[in-house]
Amino acid sequence: MSVLRLFCLGGVVMLPLLGFSILAVALILERIFFWQQITIRQIRFVGEVLALYRSNPQSGDVRAQAIAILQQNADLPMARIFLAALELEKPTPEDFRLALESAAQAELPLLKRFNTVFDTIISLAPLLGLLGTVLGLINSFASLRLGDVGGTQTADVTAGISEALISTAFGLIVAIFTLLFANTFRGLYRRQLAFIQQYGGQLELLYRRGYERSQLS
Repeated sequence: MSVLRLFCLGGVVMLPLLGFSILAVALILERIFFWQQITIRQIRFVGEVLALYRSNPQSGDVRAQAIAILQQNADLPMARIFLAALELEKPTPEDFRLALESAAQAELPLLKRFNTVFDTIISLAPLLGLLGTVLGLINSFASLRLGDVGGTQTADVTAGISEALISTAFGLIVAIFTLLFANTFRGLYRRQLAFIQQYGGQLELLYRRGYERSQLS
């Protein structure tokens, strides 16, 4: 049996399920590219900025070099968070911390982008599949005549039931496929939050120490 015939046998709910599957694949590919860029690039430039900044946090030249490195990676959330603090002109440690925290909060929607769409697809796809099965069963039993039990009509009903289950199977496939990637992206999101807290805290500590030294001198 061809894929097209299976699709037709699934009933009218196969159209929204097909739309969900295409949408899920497109969003998954976008998220894979997004997280791949973050994973590959951010460790390198964050380590470079911290090592540079550690040498002399209050030096204008060091600050300018760090900002230049971050601006080259400004398409990444971590770079924008660091830039929000480093571009301030002689901030107090409290202002520096608030700038880091505010920038981190602003990046959170980007990091968990499409999570609501994934949750919607995961929830609705099995329900649409079940609806397709119910509609198929209704049509199958509607064709059954009481006086023809055990005859050709019964065979048609049996065939109709198996066909009706196609939509449920397709709905479950879409939901399971989307769920696997959605959970992976949630794990990457939690790991990125820990990364932001870790290295943001290190940058804040370096600035605070440099600020205190400059106040004592």
